[in-house]
Amino acid sequence: MSSKNTICLWFDGTAEQAAKFYADTFPDSAVGAVHRAPGDFPSGQEGDVLTVEFTVAGIPCIGLNGGPAFRHSEAFSFQIATDTQEETDRLWNAVVGNGGQESECGWCKDRWGLSWQITPRVLTDAFSGADRAAAKRVFDAMMTMRKIDIAAIEAARRGQS
Repeated sequence: MSSKNTICLWFDGTAEQAAKFYADTFPDSAVGAVHRAPGDFPSGQEGDVLTVEFTVAGIPCIGLNGGPAFRHSEAFSFQIATDTQEETDRLWNAVVGNGGQESECGWCKDRWGLSWQITPRVLTDAFSGADRAAAKRVFDAMMTMRKIDIAAIEAARRGQS
């Protein structure tokens, strides 16, 4: 890896499968080098995939096949900004439809337990705008959603919910 800062994600033997899924699903994502263990290690044997270099939406990552000791939690998530409902639906459905699960307010979890926020830009724009009443309406609308519905967010912003 040439980046000075790389996100290391812990997996239980499935780092390569996860990296391939992320590369196939998210724009500006790719799988780089796959490194095999030079010797036996606590959760594997010599020759097993130990680490996988990949990018997710341009962010450098390493998947480490460290074994079952640690699990992902909502304390870490990737937030992916989307521009359209079609893009929001495609990414959400890919994560949830590949063994993942829905959560609240645009959050979902992939089959490896990693959390994702599929966040339309109109949502973050509304929160950061000067119209605090519109931001509150949008926030209230978002709190009722799983996958974010852009039309409903825009309607709430206009006061038409």
